[in-house]
Amino acid sequence: MPNGEPCASPLELFNSITTQGELVRSLKAGKAPKDEIDAAVKMLLSLKMSYKAAMGEDYKADCPPRNPMSESNCVSDPTEAEEDFVDPWTVQTSSAKGIDYDKLIVRFGSSKIDKELINRIQRATGQKPHRFLRRGIFFSHRDMNQVLNAYETKQPFYLYTGRGPSSEAMHVGHLIPFIFTKWLQDVFNVPLVIQMTDDEKYLWKDLTLDQAYGYAVENAKDIIACGFDINKTFIFSDLDYMGMSPGFYKNVVKIQKHVTFNQVKGIFGFTDSDCIGKISFPAIQAAPSFSSSFPQIFGDRTDIQCLIPCAIDQDPYFRMTRDVAPRIGYPKPALLHSTFFPALQGAQTKMSASDPNSSIFLIDTAKQIKTKVNKHAFSGGRDTIEEHRQFGGNCDVDVSFMYLTFFLEDDDQLEQIRK
Repeated sequence: MPNGEPCASPLELFNSITTQGELVRSLKAGKAPKDEIDAAVKMLLSLKMSYKAAMGEDYKADCPPRNPMSESNCVSDPTEAEEDFVDPWTVQTSSAKGIDYDKLIVRFGSSKIDKELINRIQRATGQKPHRFLRRGIFFSHRDMNQVLNAYETKQPFYLYTGRGPSSEAMHVGHLIPFIFTKWLQDVFNVPLVIQMTDDEKYLWKDLTLDQAYGYAVENAKDIIACGFDINKTFIFSDLDYMGMSPGFYKNVVKIQKHVTFNQVKGIFGFTDSDCIGKISFPAIQAAPSFSSSFPQIFGDRTDIQCLIPCAIDQDPYFRMTRDVAPRIGYPKPALLHSTFFPALQGAQTKMSASDPNSSIFLIDTAKQIKTKVNKHAFSGGRDTIEEHRQFGGNCDVDVSFMYLTFFLEDDDQLEQIRK
């Protein structure tokens, strides 16, 4: 469970406050930027207010709640139930328009990708900004200006993204970070590492090791088809690479030593019944953020900046990574966050491979895609024909139009369709 989760029991809130307090102290000790410290303090105060509202008393560091209410009773105020739920495994909102990303920026303590940053990217690369930037699909960042500083002064950086292979075929929503990462690799001309977390899916899903590894191989084929530079791209399976690279495993162990169980419990919501593999996995997803995990690419360099394009539900992993990085002598990774690709049924949740009716898979035929869209896609049509003729469709909730914002390159054509 990420910090600030709205539907949290008192015990979970208590653990989140403890973790957030440790983060604030770490940021101050490391002399982090003022805006980053302010955002962390703001989140800490918000958590303490939520705790007081739930318990009727102030948070006390050495006094965890004795009788935390059950998860099923964690929402007592109807307004709380309307809040967005975002963690690395679940994305839900009650709004037909989807997640309120401005609120999510405040909750996660990241920075908005504004026009000034987009213009700076354009000046640095000499290229027209990608449609994902122009349309706010990649909307949030951490330290992107620092990456641009490095690029403009001829300092190296590299890209890192990944895929958790939970099915044989990827769906179109899975492509979003890879499409954007391909553009970043092209315009900045930098190396890229792609982590296939088959170990994660073995731990979380009802899969055998062979099945998880097989899904990684099949998904890698789809990723390769995006057109990455074969001379500057390294795709690896955790199940393979962990045993092949001492540098990678050493970084995993360093991270594990410097992150407490209390921290990962507060960030991810782990319980006493979770297997130890789940509890240790965040360190494995964090390790590619550090260049020394790839000596075959970067030699003995430990100081190369990493930029991670990902959906914002993955941010809890990298908040943890950024917290631990200074303590093990590495630069903090920078991040670019994307919005979620909506399910066919609407933007209340993201497209999911576990629900075939919510997803368009890359192996679907044109006929299958047409059937899914006609049968399941949420429409922005009005309640009556008369209203529809008078006001037109509501593009804010129409799933087909939302998909066009992701895939139609021509801005003028998109605006014409909107009208």
